[in-house]
Amino acid sequence: SLLATIFFVMLAGRFSSWNLHIMVIAFVQGGIAAFFSKMLKMMSWWLPIQLLFVPGLIAGLALDVAPYWYLLIFLVLLVVFWSVFRSQVPLYLSSRAVWQALADLLPNKPDLRLIDLGSGLGGLLGFLIRTRPQGRYVGVETAPLPFVVGWLRCALQGCDMRFGSLWTHNLDSYDVVYAYLSPVPMAELWHKVTAEMKPGSLFVSNTFAVPGVVVTKTVEVDDFHASTLYVYQL
Repeated sequence: SLLATIFFVMLAGRFSSWNLHIMVIAFVQGGIAAFFSKMLKMMSWWLPIQLLFVPGLIAGLALDVAPYWYLLIFLVLLVVFWSVFRSQVPLYLSSRAVWQALADLLPNKPDLRLIDLGSGLGGLLGFLIRTRPQGRYVGVETAPLPFVVGWLRCALQGCDMRFGSLWTHNLDSYDVVYAYLSPVPMAELWHKVTAEMKPGSLFVSNTFAVPGVVVTKTVEVDDFHASTLYVYQL
């Protein structure tokens, strides 16, 4: 946003006679910010933030929104996204089509154990416990609000939701590890997977492949995100 603002100020003199509405100017600045985000190959979720930040700020001032609303919004974002600045892993929610595709990949064994690294709201765990009730399903989530929602859902359905970082959970007892994270931690996560998971087990990554590692199988999913499951057999 700062880079876009500097660039816009440099151009503003050329259009000073146009007498543009302030919201038009705000959206132009936001568009430039989104363009720079795209050129810098930032994560896609940054684009709407860059586009709407300044227009949203101006709209809030125009509507005379009480200051405590900004604090409330900040606190909600904090408990939802929590450690994104450190982990570089935003809140991604898997689609129902991905849940079904993953369920179809699971080995047919009565004591199957699966862990969802970054389990969000616990939707995948609830789906699996309903469709494959013979297995044991565990989720790990570090963001407080998604964890609370997921924990309540799991408490009612019989799966297991745990609060904390995925890096502190040992993977040696699981037959399948599923992750929907971001490109940033994939290389480090693969090192953890190969060090801890037992031979024959499966690591499944939604959308983000492990760099430099030959995938065992890919599954194309017909959902809104055009998701791809990357399956690695240890």
